[in-house]
Amino acid sequence: MGQLVERTAGVGAGLATEDMILNIGPQHPSTHGVLRLRLVLDGERIVSAEPIVGYMHRGAEKLFEVRDYRQIIMLANRHDWLSAFCNELGVVLAAERMLGMELPVRASWARTMLAELNRVLNHLMFLGSYPLELGAITPIFYAFREREDLQKVMEEISGGRMHFMFNRVGGLKDDLPAGWLDRARRTIHAVRGRLADIENLIHGNEIFRARTEGVGVLTTEQIAAYGLSGPIARAGGVDFDLRRDEPYLAYGELGDVLRVVTRKAGDCFSRFDCLLEQTRVSLDLAEACADRLAALPQGPINLRLPKVLKVPEGETYAWTENPLGINGYYLVSRGEKTPWRLKLRSASFNNIQVLGELLPGHLVADMVAILGSMFFVVGDIDK
Repeated sequence: MGQLVERTAGVGAGLATEDMILNIGPQHPSTHGVLRLRLVLDGERIVSAEPIVGYMHRGAEKLFEVRDYRQIIMLANRHDWLSAFCNELGVVLAAERMLGMELPVRASWARTMLAELNRVLNHLMFLGSYPLELGAITPIFYAFREREDLQKVMEEISGGRMHFMFNRVGGLKDDLPAGWLDRARRTIHAVRGRLADIENLIHGNEIFRARTEGVGVLTTEQIAAYGLSGPIARAGGVDFDLRRDEPYLAYGELGDVLRVVTRKAGDCFSRFDCLLEQTRVSLDLAEACADRLAALPQGPINLRLPKVLKVPEGETYAWTENPLGINGYYLVSRGEKTPWRLKLRSASFNNIQVLGELLPGHLVADMVAILGSMFFVVGDIDK
């Protein structure tokens, strides 16, 4: 896996020692996919680290330019395959803003609820997989039990398990099925009640705490320098969340429920703990949306669109608080049915760049703990 190169030691004339260049990935159990890390090691300690990306690059931004606004949704929901519904939102919000559309009230609340349920699905995956990477097998079974219950709710309304394709410019594809809100509320209540099982398994595990507390500390200066966002940034004390600070959809009316979860230590344990608490907040938000939807009168869930949808000439930037961080779409239109340019700013791409500064000085064993706590999806990096 590695090759040896010579380095002259700073002490002792003519004394030669050897550094090892170790490639982690691009196919390795600890890399969440085809990410490659090029590490230079002095014994077991990391001297330098270079994240090498692009193994999954499919040119999504160029494909956007030859797809109409309905087809783009299909492409957009796939870069972070754990957050498909949230990925779709940025595209439709950008197009709706340039079209001057006012979304139906029921569509706005339904989108908010589904976005929070999708956020819970994303977080549960990492809450289960991260302990697994450190040797704890049991939590992933608990996390997937909750994911399956929520997947049933999302699958019933959209027909999809991963790529929901439920957003449309002007609203949602279909109205909510009869009785769906009650079933969703029961599932939310059950999942919330069982989150303590995951917390008790992990927080009381002294091996997990020893591997994560004080390891991989991110400072606020590093977070700002690399443009980190999402739970990774908030675990380092950065109190920023677009849902509160620049509200979109129905988040502006959920201030009494929406709590921005932050931690101060900035280490691996804080990132995990922040993710766990954010899951509870998202369940509370989804339940509040369900209550509001139940109280709203019947009405449209979408707007009628022309057969050929053309966005007026101009440009806009729509950003949303995705489960992994800030997700932004810069849309430039020349008045045609396809965008002239659609630039994607994905959360994972920025978040992963800090590894080059974060990993040096740590042991190889700690690298696995740090990498797993960065909560990224490789498709979200490579686009």
